[in-house]
Amino acid sequence: MVILALVGVVAWLGFSVKDSNEKQQAQQAQIEQLQLQNDQLQLAGEYQQLDNDFKNYENQAQYIKNDSILQKYNEAKDKVEKLLVELKTQKIQSNKRIKELQDEIVTLKGIMRHYVAIIDSLGKENEGLKLANDELTTENRQLAGRVADVSQQNEKLNKRMVLAEKLNVTGVTLTPLKSNGKQEKKITKAKQLMVQFTIPQNNSTPVGEKTIYVRITGPEGSLLAQRGTFTFEGSSVAYTERKNIEYAGEEISGITIYHNISATLNPGQYTVELFADNYRLASRSFTFQK
Repeated sequence: MVILALVGVVAWLGFSVKDSNEKQQAQQAQIEQLQLQNDQLQLAGEYQQLDNDFKNYENQAQYIKNDSILQKYNEAKDKVEKLLVELKTQKIQSNKRIKELQDEIVTLKGIMRHYVAIIDSLGKENEGLKLANDELTTENRQLAGRVADVSQQNEKLNKRMVLAEKLNVTGVTLTPLKSNGKQEKKITKAKQLMVQFTIPQNNSTPVGEKTIYVRITGPEGSLLAQRGTFTFEGSSVAYTERKNIEYAGEEISGITIYHNISATLNPGQYTVELFADNYRLASRSFTFQK
């Protein structure tokens, strides 16, 4: 019995020692894994900073004329980006790989320092060129300013000439009429609207047949009728009525254009617009009571 008891104790002690060793090994593996993760995070931060440095100098690559140096720079930049992706997406499983990445970043940082030194040197050379270029730019701006002034003056002269050719109108009126052609005081009872105006003498306006387009807009903002469209500043515009006149450069007074009313009109503000030869000749507003 005693022997059996001793055997049991020895077996229990053996299992306890084995279990303790396994726990220690698991704890050690966990510590090593945490250390790997910490090293990986630290390396990821360093590679991210180096990647930012490369990107900050990206636009300076144009100053490097040596193809060999530029090639080494591009290779280093691409390697940083590739290793950064590895550090962010893959779990490092060994200290050997951590050491390889640590050695690699030292080399890449050296390439970056060499690149920055070249940029600084070229920057000093370019600074002198920049000063000369700034002086030339200032002279060019002054010259461009003088050219712009002359162009502006010519543009004003051209506008004056174009406006001088524009057909003018004066005395624009809008009158509601009864069925017998007499004036109607109440807009709600009107059967016709009469637009009347005068075209003064203008020797600068080309003579010939002119088409006058009339747009009459009611209080609701909608056009009264739509007889057709005309082109104005490249767009198709609807008109209420139109009239052809023969212009010989002399004053034409009392020109009338009539619009037959098909529905009862509402009191309020009406707007009359006159167009000809791709110009808006006039825009007048008239208010009528009930």
